[in-house]
Amino acid sequence: MVVAVDAMGGDNAPAVEVEGAVAAARKWGIPIVLVGDSSRIEQELSNHSAEGLDISIRHASQVVGMHDSPSDAVRKKKDSSIRVAFNLAKTGEAHAVVSAGNSGATMAAGMFVLKRLPGIDRPAIATIMPNLKDQTLVLDVGGNVDCKPQHLAQFAFMGEVFVRHVLKKSNPRVGLLSNGEEESKGNELTREAHRFLKKAPFNYLGYIEGRDIYNGSVDVVVCDGFVGNVVLKVSEGLAEALGTMLSKEIRQHPLAKIGYLLSRGAFKSFKKKVDYAEYGGAPLLGIEGTGIIAHGGSSPRALMNAIGQARDYVASKVNEKLVGQLSQVAGDDIECPERSNGAGKVLEGGNVSGPKGVAG
Repeated sequence: MVVAVDAMGGDNAPAVEVEGAVAAARKWGIPIVLVGDSSRIEQELSNHSAEGLDISIRHASQVVGMHDSPSDAVRKKKDSSIRVAFNLAKTGEAHAVVSAGNSGATMAAGMFVLKRLPGIDRPAIATIMPNLKDQTLVLDVGGNVDCKPQHLAQFAFMGEVFVRHVLKKSNPRVGLLSNGEEESKGNELTREAHRFLKKAPFNYLGYIEGRDIYNGSVDVVVCDGFVGNVVLKVSEGLAEALGTMLSKEIRQHPLAKIGYLLSRGAFKSFKKKVDYAEYGGAPLLGIEGTGIIAHGGSSPRALMNAIGQARDYVASKVNEKLVGQLSQVAGDDIECPERSNGAGKVLEGGNVSGPKGVAG
């Protein structure tokens, strides 16, 4: 298994990417291809003890900036590090791509180069969040800010398969994020998606609220990318703010310092649970390959874990299982009897055509 790393994507590229790649190669023995400005990458590699590690370099002359248009980045920067990395995956020289660069451009490159899975209209960016029991998968967290009901149904299906095969949870509980649990809540988008998902062939709980992301009552949370990205950024900001406020309070009170020393292990464990670096990156679900989108400000440890996450995704054969289940559920061209009533499609782009198709 080979992982291609966009070495020019993050805020502190290529130093962070190189250090994270070296750590991943040393920890897991993963062959890694660093893609980007070869001279800068070689210079960074010289700062680490990389002898004996399976790390190679593929030169790319262009870099996609954080403010570049995703479509322009894909069309006009054909020799960008992110485009070259996905080309390696397309040709089979790599099995997965990891990038901490422009998430929109990463998603666009994944769709353009590797294409979408059959039956999937919109790939989704999924992220793992801690809860009171273990972990919750939230999608989409920024890939699609404007969604249709069938897109949310696709996200739910992909999220359920990911949690079952990667996070190893049997019968995952899937919820649709809304402003209340009652059937009357939500907006036009969530109400229509909810109607679709009630017929889905998995454990759909219905509407859930924001607090349910963290209380462990649900395994997969589905929302559009606008709402999901707000949830993600608020969660990151809250975790950082709580840590800063707690540290400030401890420094200001002598007795609190003693309490901290006595419970330092618990604080360390808590910090590890809420630190996004521990989760690596966000898988891009729905493309014919593996793409992991890491945080732009990722640390070397975060990049290392993102590479490990890419390895786990490929090893779990999520895409193969997703396509297989879509085929089993859909059959060939199963029409929805409610189409004449404006029900639309649940899963477009493949053989699945409506609520009946999803329910089997």
